[in-house]
Amino acid sequence: MFLVSFFDHLGQYFLLLKSAVAKPERFSMYYKETVRQMDAIGVGSLFIVLLISVFIGMVTAVQFADQLGDSFIPSYYIGYIVRDITIIEMAPTITCLVLAGKVGSNLAAEIGGMRQKEHIDAMEIMGVNTAAYLIMPKIIAAVIMIPLLVAVSAFVSIIGGYLATVLPGSLSHTEYVLGLRSFFEPSYVRIMFVKACVFAFLLTSISCYYGYYVKGGSIELGEASTSAVVVSNVLILLFDFIIALLLT
Repeated sequence: MFLVSFFDHLGQYFLLLKSAVAKPERFSMYYKETVRQMDAIGVGSLFIVLLISVFIGMVTAVQFADQLGDSFIPSYYIGYIVRDITIIEMAPTITCLVLAGKVGSNLAAEIGGMRQKEHIDAMEIMGVNTAAYLIMPKIIAAVIMIPLLVAVSAFVSIIGGYLATVLPGSLSHTEYVLGLRSFFEPSYVRIMFVKACVFAFLLTSISCYYGYYVKGGSIELGEASTSAVVVSNVLILLFDFIIALLLT
């Protein structure tokens, strides 16, 4: 029974994506919607990303400073570890897990509400490809804005590590900066952006799918929003592992 339900959802998901990538009827209408979604997804999520990122950097730096305190490893390694773990894992994964809860649930509720109020049915009667108009601008906006948010998250996390170690005096400014400049691998930045783009596509398309096919009333809409967040988070972690295997 589970496999039947799984393949049913999988088939519906890919059919929805196929409809969503159709040629737009009016590019100006899609452009305005994309810009609106870029503002909602990117600018609207900036504060929560900044807040989470600075604490991620601070906690990471403090924990590794404690672990390296009684060892013979040079203290500047703290900056090196904070930089790498932030770029490779913390910034893309934690940021997108948080955005799956904030952005994903909002997208599912927005499209699901339109489905319940029969706005989608009215648009289809008018000849509008609702899958393309409602989903594609959101995916494009997310794939553009979420990698930018991830880059900001990585930068702020490194600053958070600096604040947590240099200001209290457990590490000097020179040591922390030396760690940031040591053993740098440019490919790690590429991995970060690959993860961000893949995660952005997943959390957006899955949330839109659950909202688009919602049935029933407010209870079902709430369940669809919850399912969108849960499934998005699970797939983000799964693809995080797959990308790590392929690119590292």
